[in-house]
Amino acid sequence: MTRKTLAIILGAVGIVIAGALIYTFTGNRQIEEQVQETPVAQWHASDGYIKESEDIESTESEPVANTEYSLSVPTYIGQIGSDYFIADCYHNQIIYSDSLGSDLLSWKALATDLSQPHTMAGDGQVILIDDTEKNEVRVYEPSENGYKYTQRFTGIGNRPHYTVYDESEKAFYTWSSMSGEMYVFRHEEGNTKMYLTEVRTIETLSGTYIRSFYIEGNDIYFVSGIRGDGTSSGIIRCDKKTLEIKETYNVPDSLAGMAAMRYDAPYYYITVSTDVVGSQDAATMIRTKDLKGLAAGDYEDIYSEYFVGGGTPYNMFKIGDKWFLTEHRIPGHAIWSYSIDENGEITDVETVY
Repeated sequence: MTRKTLAIILGAVGIVIAGALIYTFTGNRQIEEQVQETPVAQWHASDGYIKESEDIESTESEPVANTEYSLSVPTYIGQIGSDYFIADCYHNQIIYSDSLGSDLLSWKALATDLSQPHTMAGDGQVILIDDTEKNEVRVYEPSENGYKYTQRFTGIGNRPHYTVYDESEKAFYTWSSMSGEMYVFRHEEGNTKMYLTEVRTIETLSGTYIRSFYIEGNDIYFVSGIRGDGTSSGIIRCDKKTLEIKETYNVPDSLAGMAAMRYDAPYYYITVSTDVVGSQDAATMIRTKDLKGLAAGDYEDIYSEYFVGGGTPYNMFKIGDKWFLTEHRIPGHAIWSYSIDENGEITDVETVY
């Protein structure tokens, strides 16, 4: 029995969905949305799972102060509960503060023994962190003194690189960036014990470096990556629950190594880390109204217009009504904040760190 088959058998989830499909149009873009007339049924361990987490015996201690005065390749910034978090990737740590913009030395370290963590996500009860170079996922829980490391999953694919919480499924998604696998984690309501419930696979992406994904309704988009043979995968749109490929959007070689994608009407915003041969000299940020036009050059390069160019734009995250862009390769600069107005224009660009 293959792991994929095992995941299908053991990963059955009791989700009841009823309702009609609604199609809306924005420019050249059709969005398929599922109207849920019946709430998502709560998952229970009795529904089946692949494995449960390994419990960590840790002693409660006072929070540790961050000792790094600058960031080294930040790959995540977000707010979970009342705290802000930054994945300080090349410093191998996650730091947090209740005040965004405060001096970095006033931040606290959630963990300093990680190996190039990239992202994290929380649902109010637990926080999951992808510990990329160890192929692990850590679980933290709020505690009296801050947060406590309580659980761990080992053997999570090849370089787990991007983690989000999907409220509609009440599940955490962690993407294995080199193996084409999506690891799905859940916990029972009122219980923080975590379980790996599914491994969804895109077999054609095994060996392709895909940095991130973007969930939109019932679809999940994987940004373009570079295959083992040195060609571009293009942007791939899949069914969120099955990862069945619905459509592939070809991209030029200059955009082959994408980092992240987001949609804020009327544009898709995309960051590019490298071209098809891996050169960061091609790094930029673009926007387009139609992904189908990328291969023909139907996009606008906006990095140098709105941001001080020369770096490598990486991930984009939204906190409240503000967008945040992490980047690297510019000494002394790592995170921008900006707004997008009703016309889709970028405004209020500011340096955060």
